[in-house]
This record gives sequence, C-alpha cells and structure tokens, in this order.
Amino acid sequence: MNFSVNGHDTYCYTGGKTFDATKPTVIFIHGVLNDHSVWILQTRYLAHHGYNVLAVDLPGHCRSAGAPPASVEEAADFVIALMAVAGLAKAALVGHSFGSLVALEAAARAGAQVSHLVLVGTAFPMKVSPVLLERSLSQPLGAIDMVNTFSHSTLAPPPSALGPGSWLYGGARALMRRVLASNPAVNLFHAGFRACDDYRNASVAMAQVQAPTLFILGRHDQMTPAKAAQSLINQAAQAQVVQLDGGHQLMTETPDAVLFAIRDFLRR
Repeated sequence: MNFSVNGHDTYCYTGGKTFDATKPTVIFIHGVLNDHSVWILQTRYLAHHGYNVLAVDLPGHCRSAGAPPASVEEAADFVIALMAVAGLAKAALVGHSFGSLVALEAAARAGAQVSHLVLVGTAFPMKVSPVLLERSLSQPLGAIDMVNTFSHSTLAPPPSALGPGSWLYGGARALMRRVLASNPAVNLFHAGFRACDDYRNASVAMAQVQAPTLFILGRHDQMTPAKAAQSLINQAAQAQVVQLDGGHQLMTETPDAVLFAIRDFLRR
C-alpha cells in the first residue's frame, strides 16, 4: 500500500493483508541497495498471525518517491513521519544493516512510541572500507559483486526462503542492481554507504532507547562482525542477543531462525 509521507508517495508491503492501525504493528527497514522484498518470509508470517506489517521502500528507492535519505538521522525522521501518517500510536521497529541504524535512531527519538527494537546485522561504528566506498561511486557494479561476496556464507538458502535451486549470490546481486537502477538521479549505493560511514550517534541513541532490544547477529558476518555490536549490547537497557550460523544477509541465509527470533521477542 501507499502512504503520502513528507509530500511523497511511500510504498509499504503489508504481507498481503489489509492494514488495520488498531493491530500491533511492525515496521521493517531495509539496508543499502535493498528494498521491502528482503523481509518477505518474516513479513508474510507476521501479517497472517495477528500483526500489521509495513515493510517500507525508503524514499527514492524502487516504489517510493522523494529524495533518498542523506543520513541515518534523516531516515529516522522519515520513519517517525511514516508512523504518524499511518496513525500508529506505537510500533515495533526491525532494521537490517543501514536499516538497523535507522531503527535505532528512530527508537531513540520516538521514545515510548516504539514497543520493541530489533537490530539485524548491526554494528557501531558501521565503517565502510575506503576502497569499497570509492568503488561504490566509481564502479558500482563491481562493488555490488564485492558486497555479495562479503555478505553471504552459503551459496543457497533453505527452502523456506527463496526455494530450492535459488542462488543467494545471484539473487542478491540482481536485487542490488535493480535497486541501483531504480533511481538514475542518485547513486543509492554510495549515498547509503556514506550515511553508514558518517553516523556517529549510535551510543547516545542506544542510551535513550526505552524499548527492549533484540540483536540478531551472524557468526560468519564479514560486513558487520558480531563483535562490532558489543558496545551497543552493553549500553542497551534491555538487551537480548541471538547469534545465528549465517553471514550478513541473515533474512535469506537463516530465514526461519530470524523469523522465530523476531516472533518470540514480540511476544514478550
């Protein structure tokens, strides 16, 4: 479905169910060069088990109009604006990678409006190597290949994700190329990586978060190693940590485990 946020159409996937603002709601926020589709298994399940789900395409990405966020803080303000437009007094926030920083910053700013916070594949600082940052600008297709090598620890997903015969590297690469091509006016790859690299407020934000926080981390994650989340875990007032046998793209490498971790956490 579409919402008008800050004067621009914003697309949110609802898991095939009609949105009902009176139900408990979970907002899913994707990472760099991803879109709502990376959450397909988790959102479909929750939508059919009593929740609203809003898996957003961030501004300037794929089905959403407007300028892409230039910073984590700008993206967090967008999420809070989306909550207001959707008529949500409270929602849980789930974010992956760049989206985890956005969810964290939004939770700090929204206070009691956020019931639960889930950070998937997170780290602070979320530094991007100078080589990868430069290549995302000068050779984006080559940089996409690099990222997919670093983001996966397996070649194929379990059947519950994309189905037998799927190739994780190829599927993720095709998605990233499609998202990059969706906005010819802006290099979404470089803009997203720059926002990750520039973000400095995570420690302050974590101290302000009122909601319980779940960290879902990959034991084989080369993009955001599990140990790089430890400072945030130490600062979280109500932290729960789940480590999974996957890389950075946990939603497709360990789809059931991510779903069950989120489901059980929301039931608390």
